Order: sequence, then C-alpha cells, then structure tokens
Amino acid sequence: MIPIKDDNPQISTPWATYSLIACNAASWLFLQGAGSGENFTTSICEYGLVPAQFLQLSAESRCGSYSSSGYLNIITSMFMHGGWMHLIGNMLFLWVFGGNVEDSMGQMRFLLFYLLSGVGAAAAQIFSAPDSIVPMVGASGAIGGVMGGYLMLYPRVKVHILVPIFIIYWTFRVPAWAMLGYWVGMQFIEGIIYQGSSGGGIAFWAHVGGFAVGAIAVFFLKDDELLFDHPYYGWSDNVDPKSIWDDPNNRQK
Repeated sequence: MIPIKDDNPQISTPWATYSLIACNAASWLFLQGAGSGENFTTSICEYGLVPAQFLQLSAESRCGSYSSSGYLNIITSMFMHGGWMHLIGNMLFLWVFGGNVEDSMGQMRFLLFYLLSGVGAAAAQIFSAPDSIVPMVGASGAIGGVMGGYLMLYPRVKVHILVPIFIIYWTFRVPAWAMLGYWVGMQFIEGIIYQGSSGGGIAFWAHVGGFAVGAIAVFFLKDDELLFDHPYYGWSDNVDPKSIWDDPNNRQK
C-alpha cells in the first residue's frame, strides 16, 4: 500500500518538511553520487550507523576500514539511502504525513521531533541487533516517528492509498488509524519473524522504535493553540471541516 495524499487541510507552509526532503535529496545526489560509483559505497560506510562498532563490541564492519560509527553517525545515517526507491518511498511518506504534523507544533519543534524520532529508531535497532556489523541508513525510522505522531493527532483523516496490481493501479481511501496501524503492525510482525537475520536489509525494529517515540513525543511537542480549530484533530469532530476547506488561505495537498 502506497499513500499518495490525505484529506487533511494544510494550514501553514511546511517549510521544515520541505527542508528535510531537500536535505535528503541533496545528500543522495552530492554525497552518495545518486547511488553509483565509489561515493555511494563510501557514504554508506562513513555516514551509516554500525551497531557493533557504535557499542564498541567489535571493530569489524561490512565496510572494512571505511566505516565510522560515532555519535554523529546517528544523525548522518538518517540522511543516507540505499537506492532510488528507498529515497523516493521515504520522501513520499514524509511529504504525505509531515506537513500536518508540522502544523501541530511549528517548524523548530517539528525538526526536534523528527530528530528525536530518528534517534529513537536508531536506539531500537541497536538494541535489537547489538552485534550487527551492517551499516544502517535511511530516513525510515524518523519518518516512522512522523507517522506515529500523525496517528495520535489525526486518526480520523482519510488517506488515499495506491495499490498497484500488475499494470493496473487501484486507489481507495482508508482512515489514518487503519493505514498507520496496519503499517506499524506489519513492521512489528516482520521484526519478530526476521529477528537475528538480515531481514532483507530492512531495519524493522528501527521503524517500530521511531513510530513509538513519535507517538509519545508528539504529546510533549504539539502546540494546543495550533490545533484548537483543526477539523480533524483527535477522535471527535471539533468544527465543521467545510469551514476550513473553504478558507482560501488553506491549501489542500
């Protein structure tokens, strides 16, 4: 299931979300060589997070002498990706869900929220596989936090889902609680199934950890004044959604 948009009004311009997307794209193009050449391998090894090295349990890594896993790598690993589809998929999820979470707390708090979620994701992955010598890269954990925050804030919002079946594309709408609940549930189940193995190179526990941190952190970082008149905040109807949609100052994604 691929989310392509939601029915949530965008109240303010999500500059922080745009900036994060731009930073990820710039890192991919200029630091990672758009996924080709020596720059790509070097970037994953130098900027990725290797749990065993971070915990100083082993000096070994799949990267050999290139690898570096200091505290800064927790942050840099969030901006590295393993391929075009990895990058595009993550940025699509951030585009769909990031702006409305940013609406709830403002730009600076959202950046802090995003980074906290990414740190929580890294901690969960390190805890689940402390002896791993495989570099962890990707924004998925931090974006998992954005999704967890979105679920807590806007569970009733309809999300438009794209399901490709061979050459046919089917779209439908589901409540955010159903789509996001399904997503994190699948991450949890697959994390258990692939515990102790490579899991196809997917850090499932990072996704779960980021989601959990985001779901909790959003209650400390949200601004109730920004959410006071939001038509889709919480489980109950706060105001008539039409009054928000009809306001020319609001933009629909």
